[in-house]
Formats: sequence, structure tokens, C-alpha cells
Amino acid sequence: MMRCRNPFALPDRLDAKLQPVVSLWESLRRGENGMPFSDDLGVTALSHLPGNPFLVSVFASPERYRFEFLSESLRGTAAPERFVDEMPPNINFGYLRAQSSATIEAAEPTLFHLTDFSGYRFSRALLPLWGNGQVNMLLGAFDKVKISCA
Repeated sequence: MMRCRNPFALPDRLDAKLQPVVSLWESLRRGENGMPFSDDLGVTALSHLPGNPFLVSVFASPERYRFEFLSESLRGTAAPERFVDEMPPNINFGYLRAQSSATIEAAEPTLFHLTDFSGYRFSRALLPLWGNGQVNMLLGAFDKVKISCA
């Protein structure tokens, strides 16, 4: 079976707020495994990370995603125990279902990046976690930076 290159691959260099989340994910990997196990992630570690971390459960059939953890800064824009498709799109979670699906298909981290019309640059990393024979959770974080126009 021929695999396609991940079109949302993480770059060699990440925004300063995203790198600590990716470093945590990498530190949880065991041996030669391509991704960490979801039960190795301690949710308490997430609350001290920059980058607005969040955690999403993956349901395979039908494919759905439910928020399990949201950093304090995100609690007004989404709610734990809610499915992603139950909330109106916003800048923080726009195209999250598409990126989640791509992360599962690639079975590796992905990065979604855009610049919006209000002058912000937005980057969101999703990192897969393994459990029960499949990707069953996604660790996410994002950074939103005001672009200065000189």
C-alpha cells in the first residue's frame, strides 16, 4: 500500500507556544512507537502548558470528536463533553474536524495554519494518541498572533 505524504506535516520549527506541547507529546512516546499511548498523558500536565492546549476523544463509527479537556483560556469558546460538530465554528476551532480526520489518516502530527482578515496569524497543532487499537485521542494546541503591518 502506497501512502501519500502528510499535507499538514509539522514544520521543523514551530511557534514558541506550540513547541512545549509537541515536546510533551514526543516525551511520552515509548521506544520505537510512532505515537504515545493515550493513557500515558496526564491531563494535569496540560493545564500548565502554553498554547491553549485541549484534548479531543475520537469516535470511529460514525467519525466524531468530543472535547475532553480545555485549557482555562478556552472555556468560553467550547465546553468539555461537547462534540466538535455541536458548536458553531470560530477562529480557534474552525476546520478542526477536517484537521482531526487528516491527523488520524496520517497517524502523525498535523499543523493547520492561516492568516485571517483581521490581521491575525493562527497555527494549530494536533497530535495523535493511541489506545484500544486505534488513534483514540488527539492532543491539540494553538497560537494566535497579531500581525503588525509596518
